[in-house]
Amino acid sequence: MGMKKTFPGKTVLILLFTLLTAIIANAQNTKATGGWYVANLMYKPDSSWNFFFETQTRSQNVTDVFFYHEFKGGIAYNILKKHQLLLGFGDYKTYSSTGNYKTPMLAKEFRIWQQLTINNNIDRVKIDHRYRIEQRWLNGDFRSRFRYRLNPLIPVNKKKIETNAVFVSVFDEVFFGNLAPYFERNRFFMGLGYVFSKSFSVQSGWIRQYDYRKADDGSGKNFFQTTLFFSLDRSNEAREWHPGNID
Repeated sequence: MGMKKTFPGKTVLILLFTLLTAIIANAQNTKATGGWYVANLMYKPDSSWNFFFETQTRSQNVTDVFFYHEFKGGIAYNILKKHQLLLGFGDYKTYSSTGNYKTPMLAKEFRIWQQLTINNNIDRVKIDHRYRIEQRWLNGDFRSRFRYRLNPLIPVNKKKIETNAVFVSVFDEVFFGNLAPYFERNRFFMGLGYVFSKSFSVQSGWIRQYDYRKADDGSGKNFFQTTLFFSLDRSNEAREWHPGNID
């Protein structure tokens, strides 16, 4: 009688929990590590259109000194199965770094952006290429910004990112402005996620953001990031969902 071949899903979940516990423990012992918390909602009425809303908040410590929040939303259109066009807008506010949303406010921003995302699958590795152009009104001054993000996602215990899948997510994003210094920011993330159902998944990990500026309000900062993804998919399309932050 042969042995039944099973994937050690419980072991993967234990490793996920251990990794996240280690990240949190390290973050609590390092004053420079902040918190970055995201909730993302996507509504898909058919195979072509997506509507989205996302909110974020960030803190200088893991669970204290909240200095930033944003609210944004928009609409996306799927072209075939691998391309997506998106139009978004958002409100962004940065507060003083000595308390929770403490005034005076350091920055107020309204932003509009246009975006192209291309999905490529290489075996079980899912790769997102994201190109974005932003129009920003920052404290009343207008400027433009250009961004590119490369985001591989790798399902661990399944071939697809679907219900009960554990996945690894890594991305690096570069930011360029139309004013000096032209290379404004680099953002790197690595973490793990789990798909509970077609409607809900979670992703947690470590993010490193470096801003090329003089103000010490997040420049060269480490964050512990957790994102909750909610999806209301009314289409019957078999297109694979790649969980990822809108920002």
